[in-house]
Amino acid sequence: MIMISRCLLAGTALAVALGVAGPAFAADPAPADQAPATPAAPPSPPSQIVVTAHRLDTARESIKPSLGASVYTLGEAAIQNLPGSDNQPIQDIILQMPGVSQDQFGQFHVRDEHNGVQYRLNGVIIPESVAVFGQTLSPRLIQRLDLVTGTLPAQYGLRTAGIIDITTKSGLKDSTTVSLYGGSHDTIEPSVQLSGSSGASSWFVSGDYKHTGLGIDNVTGSNTALHDKSNQFNGFGYVDRIVGDSDRISLTGGYTNQHYQIPNPPGQIGSQTDFAGNPVSVGGVTQFPSEALNEQQLQTFGFAALSWLHSAGAFSSQVSAFGRVATLDYRPDYTGELLFNGTAQYASKRVVSVGAQLDSAYKLGDFHTLRFGGLINQDRAISYTDTAVFQTNADGGIFGAPALLNDFTDVAQRSYSVYLQDEWHLVPHVVLNYGLRFDEVDGIRDERQLSPRINLVWSPPGGFTGHAGFARNFSPAPFELVASQNLAQVAGTTAAPQASLDVASYAQRENYWDAGFQQKIGRHFSFGLDGFYRTLTHMVDEGQFGAPIILTPFNYAKGRIYGVELTANYAKGGLSAYGNLSYDKAQGTQIDSNQYNFSAADLAYIANHWIYVDHNQTWTGSAGASYHWNRGALDGTRVSADMVYGSGLRRDETAPDGSNVPNGSALPGYVTFNASIGHKFAGSGYDVHIDVQNVANAVYEIRDGTGVGVGAPSFGPRRGFFVGVSKTF
Repeated sequence: MIMISRCLLAGTALAVALGVAGPAFAADPAPADQAPATPAAPPSPPSQIVVTAHRLDTARESIKPSLGASVYTLGEAAIQNLPGSDNQPIQDIILQMPGVSQDQFGQFHVRDEHNGVQYRLNGVIIPESVAVFGQTLSPRLIQRLDLVTGTLPAQYGLRTAGIIDITTKSGLKDSTTVSLYGGSHDTIEPSVQLSGSSGASSWFVSGDYKHTGLGIDNVTGSNTALHDKSNQFNGFGYVDRIVGDSDRISLTGGYTNQHYQIPNPPGQIGSQTDFAGNPVSVGGVTQFPSEALNEQQLQTFGFAALSWLHSAGAFSSQVSAFGRVATLDYRPDYTGELLFNGTAQYASKRVVSVGAQLDSAYKLGDFHTLRFGGLINQDRAISYTDTAVFQTNADGGIFGAPALLNDFTDVAQRSYSVYLQDEWHLVPHVVLNYGLRFDEVDGIRDERQLSPRINLVWSPPGGFTGHAGFARNFSPAPFELVASQNLAQVAGTTAAPQASLDVASYAQRENYWDAGFQQKIGRHFSFGLDGFYRTLTHMVDEGQFGAPIILTPFNYAKGRIYGVELTANYAKGGLSAYGNLSYDKAQGTQIDSNQYNFSAADLAYIANHWIYVDHNQTWTGSAGASYHWNRGALDGTRVSADMVYGSGLRRDETAPDGSNVPNGSALPGYVTFNASIGHKFAGSGYDVHIDVQNVANAVYEIRDGTGVGVGAPSFGPRRGFFVGVSKTF
């Protein structure tokens, strides 16, 4: 069950010593012929290690409460109950949360913002990958996943649409689990998880390999995709050591390596003609069938974070150093792409980041808790492209043989952030959380902002919790995606854009208002309602502007986003159920950066009209239910089902006069259902489950290839049958 907790108040007081001594370490043994001066300290009992670990976990959580924000929580057991369990991509799990809408290539949007999602592991920020599709974090590492949205406290910044805060599994319990999962679309996925402890140290390690014939969304609604194989490896590790009764050092790291074929549309022929109307030849080929295209993309992502957590008395703090290396290589089909598009580009990108993060909390008596911290981050991006083009004359006609243009860029950016906030218990059942945050980014642009945040939470007896808040946010465009075009180099070629403006991306600035409530009815049922309104300057959006599946950020000069979310939960005995429904609108006007990516007609229209952004979806819903038998003949058996509903993302519309209205209409709505049945055999450690994806075999289109910044059509997967077997030792 998805446990929804708005305006979390529990656990906001800092943890204090539980009266249990920390681990003691034995002295070096004396020589055999010499008695020790003092007896060696006995080794710490395992129970003391466990208690200390749990107390430090509580202290870590107290550093990062989300007072006034909306928090949606999904635990490890709930993930196992979902169809697909932890074998599905993490983005499919997040789609079951309120206000999250589905997009192509595994993307998702929180409250109708394109990007704006920040990932944290055990409170530490994990920089983003360059990759659009594929997952960089596996569900197998999750002990608890929180989606934090709304008017965020001052602790959260830079990415403010939603915080994906993951508490990873640890090794407090010795265990080894091996599993094999596979089925439709040529899917095969073996995996292993190991956890354990020794003295004051514990660890958790997971790894999986996946082969599939449906690596990226199919470009047609057929059951199988053409040229869409993928091989993916994902590894993760966590190790910590308790030092005394107040400190813990931990190391977290992960690595992914993914190879994708780019799916081909069938039945199309690529060809070009020169200025005289004659067929253009590329290596002796004048016509190229789309089925023969061979485009591929390779992605890697590695990260590591070293953290020190300290908690003593009224003070708790965690300081971390982190780094990431992300690479992306797109390998084109030069002949095919030249004949289809008039240009073909090899693209390689490498982004390296290092940084440090501090988060602290100090309890000042019974009424105030101060939280403060900071972040410094250094990014460097190196990009290289080889672009094959044709020369063109003044009328745009092709002449001559293809030419190869090389381009190399090496850019860097540094960001700084500090914050201070106070959790003030005004009167019983009323908490005011207010603070300030300062962010500065020095790179392609030098920008900064001081951002106030304030949230009021009221939780009287009776199960009601209400909140209202305001946040000023500052969100730079994702540095790892920032790109520029050498417009002078491509002038007079088939790669020349219609627009010649190349203004660098701005940081998004916004005012965010949010209010809502949650009501518990009895012990088993709760529901909530939340509404928000946002006004934005330099609203950041992203688009795919070329064959490489690399998104490029751009800005709308002004934006507005508003919506409302309804949530409900029920849990009793072995039955749990949830449902979410959201209504959202997101609009922008006047594109004011990276204009060269757009047609002159679209730029002119958007300059004088408010349009829906391409990722706007008016209605989004999700729901699910599961039942777990824990007695009788069916003891250990579970059944579950979930669904996702979308009213459709935007697409272009043709006006009565024949002109194009960018994002003027929406794709048809859709609903998909998934189901699962499984059984855990007591005593043997075996767990078997059967999953059915898209039970009704619905054909639904996520994108049709039109819209502002949309580069390709894509369809959701058709019905699939999968079987999983795992063994725990």
